[in-house]
Amino acid sequence: MLRKRPKGVLAMGWACIECAATGRTEHAPTSADYPDTVIRRTSLIAGGGHGWKISALETPRETPAPWRIVVITGAPSWAEYWAETLAALPQDREMIVVDRPGYAASEPAHAVTDIRTQAEALMPLLRAQPGQKVLLVGQSYGAAIATLMAEADPGRVDGLVLLSGFFGETGPTARWLLDTGAKALKVIPRDLRHAVMEASGQRPQLKHARRALERLKVPVHMIHGDKDDFAPIEVAERLAREVRSRRPINFIRTAGANHFLNDGPAEQLVAALEACIPQKQAWTFRLPRLPQMRFPRPQGFSLPQGAPAGPQTA
Repeated sequence: MLRKRPKGVLAMGWACIECAATGRTEHAPTSADYPDTVIRRTSLIAGGGHGWKISALETPRETPAPWRIVVITGAPSWAEYWAETLAALPQDREMIVVDRPGYAASEPAHAVTDIRTQAEALMPLLRAQPGQKVLLVGQSYGAAIATLMAEADPGRVDGLVLLSGFFGETGPTARWLLDTGAKALKVIPRDLRHAVMEASGQRPQLKHARRALERLKVPVHMIHGDKDDFAPIEVAERLAREVRSRRPINFIRTAGANHFLNDGPAEQLVAALEACIPQKQAWTFRLPRLPQMRFPRPQGFSLPQGAPAGPQTA
């Protein structure tokens, strides 16, 4: 029987405290739920010369899938909360979900509050197999980071999804969390402390993400729940309207959904991401139609008087 991961800000906060007390880095170990043939823990070395060891969860495949879905998680950044979605992915897709720098099993031990540094460190996630396409997903705080990554190496990204994007303005739940966390910053567990530090200092940095969004040539999709009390949907809608992007942003309003879309039925989130992947059109060959040849008819022409009307036979 699968272990149910806690939902919502309060439950996630309790999970963080529990992990700090027990010394765990995984907030709900996947080893208890799924075999390595379904989900496995992996690691990579951070880009940008930082050299940190970055931890992630991925879906193993015998052969590379046509599309690789790369997920940049929010704050706190825990790949474990994507376990159900990873397990529900069809075999012709693969996914990797990262614990961002400063969280869970990823280095460093200190907070990395600059979104540009985060983007640099996570660039190796975009490496794909020959012929493989990449759908980059930025969740919540990770939305701005994913946007910078897509702009930094546009040749490696074929589509960008901003899922419940957090863009500097807080809803009531996030506001309470940041206010409470700021007062207890020295005593709360590391991952919660880093989340408070990141979210509190994000707004002045958003000019970099907005500039990157305007330069992108790939399709951009925003998926947002209309009951999101953490990152207000109105803020995301305003950004989609105001940004002067190369092509229109596809905004998808999810009725009744809150901030944690990966906590809902996994099949629904998989279907939402699948809708952001262009469907391959069946290729058919048709012979070109030759133009009809029309010769002009002689107008006003008559045979001379006495001339034979046709060929004469002996």
